[in-house]
Amino acid sequence: MRHLRVFLWLLALPLWSLATTHKPLPDQEGSVFEKIDLDYPGLEKVKALVHHKQYEQAAGALLQYYRNRTHIRHPEYNREDRGAYSGKRLPADIMEKADKGLEHLFFVHKGYGYLDYGKDINWQYWPVRDNEIRWQVNRMYWWEPMGLAYWSTGKETYAREWIFQYRDWIKKNPEGLSDENDRFAWRPLETSRRLQDQTALFNIFISSENFTAQFLTEFLENYYRHAERVLHHYSEKGNHLLFEAQRMIYAGAFFPEFKRAGEWRKSGIDILNKEIKKQVYADGLQYELSPNYHTGAINTFLRAYSMAQLANLESEFPESYKATIENMITALVNFSFPDYSYPMFSDAKLEQKSGMIKKFRTWARVFPENSVIRYYATEGKEGTPPPYTSHAMKKGGFYTFRNSWKDTATVMVMKASPPAFWHSQPDNGTFDLWVKGRNFMPDTGAYVYGGDDEIMKLRNWYRQTRVHKTLTLDDADMDICDASLRLWKTSDSLDILSYTNPSYKDLEHTRTVLFIDKKYFVIFDKAEGPARGKVAIHFQLKEGKAVINKKDHSARTAYKDGNNLLVKNLDTGQAGMVREEGKVSYAYRKEVKRPAFAFVRDKKDPAAVRFATLLYPFDGKKPPVIEVTENEKNDPERGVIDISISINGKIRKVEKDFSL
Repeated sequence: MRHLRVFLWLLALPLWSLATTHKPLPDQEGSVFEKIDLDYPGLEKVKALVHHKQYEQAAGALLQYYRNRTHIRHPEYNREDRGAYSGKRLPADIMEKADKGLEHLFFVHKGYGYLDYGKDINWQYWPVRDNEIRWQVNRMYWWEPMGLAYWSTGKETYAREWIFQYRDWIKKNPEGLSDENDRFAWRPLETSRRLQDQTALFNIFISSENFTAQFLTEFLENYYRHAERVLHHYSEKGNHLLFEAQRMIYAGAFFPEFKRAGEWRKSGIDILNKEIKKQVYADGLQYELSPNYHTGAINTFLRAYSMAQLANLESEFPESYKATIENMITALVNFSFPDYSYPMFSDAKLEQKSGMIKKFRTWARVFPENSVIRYYATEGKEGTPPPYTSHAMKKGGFYTFRNSWKDTATVMVMKASPPAFWHSQPDNGTFDLWVKGRNFMPDTGAYVYGGDDEIMKLRNWYRQTRVHKTLTLDDADMDICDASLRLWKTSDSLDILSYTNPSYKDLEHTRTVLFIDKKYFVIFDKAEGPARGKVAIHFQLKEGKAVINKKDHSARTAYKDGNNLLVKNLDTGQAGMVREEGKVSYAYRKEVKRPAFAFVRDKKDPAAVRFATLLYPFDGKKPPVIEVTENEKNDPERGVIDISISINGKIRKVEKDFSL
């Protein structure tokens, strides 16, 4: 009867009670103390207990040490910060992630929303063969919301469930379970993400009654395993390597009690000191040439520096380290629009103004003397914009035509770059044109990253050269993206960019852009080489109504607010005009249709094929009547400009010889 009562009592226990009830720490589990420097100040009692093999009591003493530890600071979450959250209502989306996380409805990726991983969590669940689902579930984006909900409500439910999920992940994802699981669960990027995030979660949950001495030892063992995994499996290059190195500094600085902490810190600092010189061009652009990853690299370098400061290790970074970060922020300013957005080149997504202002405010605290950063941090209320308008970043190959830093500005950002990496697309020559608050020609975006054949088909549509604003041969993707600058000059009346890209084996593309009177653009494209076939220049407009006139070789927007754009081919009688499929993706797995078209010529012999195109922003419903005449001397590829422009009968002659 007694056994039956015990059995019924166990059945009545909630699952979390069973999950957090543990046997005393046996002697053989004292291995965690072998990884800790027991001579570290404050661990005297722990050392004495370990010496006598009283591991359970030593774990309790270690827990008290961490609960009382004040000399190690976290950049965001420290014990005293709990008061700022206690009793305060969290944003609805944070609470939703936390509460659904309790039910194992995990917010894995914003492109997919909440996914049900089951009562008995299946960490390998893969409903759509998008690799990002498998990778990002192992970043546990809902854990921090659960922690903040714990601070906000004081409910132990969040702490119990976090501890349960933490243990469940360890049990079901041992390193070496399978090559596939190691690829997703133990990829260095995800492993390092957990290293970083778990420092915050440690501070948030350690005061919980459910954060026991037993769990502390499990946590520290797992954390140590993570740091060693990254240390011996750093990515070869790129933004992944930056993230991993920065997070190893977090690991070593936040847990200096580990014997290996110094080596972890040093590995991260050494890598970042090396990579900041390698990955950042002299003009400030990060060499992956993706605006999103450029911004991410700024934050990665700064997070590492901030954590080093908190650990009194900032002297390990030379002065040039901070100067390079400041230069990267200046580069970001130069390729951004007045609304804080920037082109979606190379897998970038549409950035929200609120998020960018928050970043600039953080950066302004690091660089208080920089008036340009302060200008952006305060939305123009303080500081000053750069003392120039148009600007060339010649090493990274981003060129910006600009007539103002105000909301009424006209801004074109063009990409004509050296080779980049996986995120880059075969799109040299593409550009965005932003006028008075509207991006009339946003880059196509990326839609998805990678996965099975079906997912890659979706990704590859957005990577096509023909869906960017540049030149193609037979609609094929460029073979080479490696632009060579021919000319860059700016003045009050004329800005000019000319570059050449060896786009195809037997066809070279030269594009020359004129920004005339800081108001409108004329683009000359030349394709030369022995190749034969269909040569086209492609254009895509922002989603919305457009009037496409094949007879007139023109397209124009039709916005009711009167802020509109005319695109007109000037090769009368030589080029044809065709409609094309147009789509744009501003966010992961989200797309909208939009107008797209191309001007086309047949290249039947080795002779060069040329195009001339007018991009004219205008106010009202109807554009002015515009004619552009190329005069005898006009040779834009050589830097000799000689054209006449008639706007409603008023002639403007543009003459300039940059070849001298």
